[in-house]
Amino acid sequence: MTTHTALTTLAGRDRAEALGAAMERLEPAPTGIGVFELEDGSGLWEVGGYFDAAPDPAALALLAAAFDAQPFAVSDLPETNWVAHVQRELHPVEAGRFWIHGSHDADSVPPGKVALLIDAAMAFGTGHHGTTLGCLRAFDRLLEDGARPGNVADIGAGTAVLAMAAAKVLPDARIIASDIDPVAVEVAAANLVANGVTGVTCIEAAGFDAPDLTRAAPFDLVFANILKGPLIALAPEMAAATAPGGQVILSGLLNDQADAVIAVYRAAGYDLRHRDAIVDWTTLVLVRQT
Repeated sequence: MTTHTALTTLAGRDRAEALGAAMERLEPAPTGIGVFELEDGSGLWEVGGYFDAAPDPAALALLAAAFDAQPFAVSDLPETNWVAHVQRELHPVEAGRFWIHGSHDADSVPPGKVALLIDAAMAFGTGHHGTTLGCLRAFDRLLEDGARPGNVADIGAGTAVLAMAAAKVLPDARIIASDIDPVAVEVAAANLVANGVTGVTCIEAAGFDAPDLTRAAPFDLVFANILKGPLIALAPEMAAATAPGGQVILSGLLNDQADAVIAVYRAAGYDLRHRDAIVDWTTLVLVRQT
């Protein structure tokens, strides 16, 4: 089956998100919508849709005009096994004691490394992105400093690579991995089985709004590899769910977004412990004031 794409750019996050929402009402309906800020400093946002049937050019032209966007570029994608393609392209990643690899590189794990098997799938977090890599490096440093959290939450878990890393080195810890996307929760559960990991609870939840998270709080360690907006919005809930002296590892942040997040979390009762950048992306480690 041929997949059709329709892409445009425009200025401003609010208008881009509104355009993405409007595209969801098109007929034929898109199978997926993406809204991303371009990483070239232009301030532009890209909005794109995937369609099983060719989108209506007139409808796309009207949407572009209504939101002051560039005309949509429509193209067809060849029939490709994208998961298999990405698996061939992804190489193992080392993050401190952790070694992230696909099933095609199962023989690559060096002695003494903690292996995390993550194949390309419909969820974020293969370890190749600067945000996931930053979180794993930050976690490795906490372990090197002697931290042994017994109660861990991975918020916006994606593939659950961070939750699995915690489970492999903290066998007695209680760990919850949550994501707002039900597909991600399914992928996370499958990854736990593939890695032989037990003791991690996977749930669908927005932020900390779930009975499992409420009952388990307060947490000694929280991973939240999401985005600037959700991180800022979650700060009060995060503070309420973090034990005094507990630590949070935050990422999903462009370098120039980190200061705003640090300010909000300081106001919520955290102290900054580490700030690390990998290319364009920043990872923060903060500790809840006692």
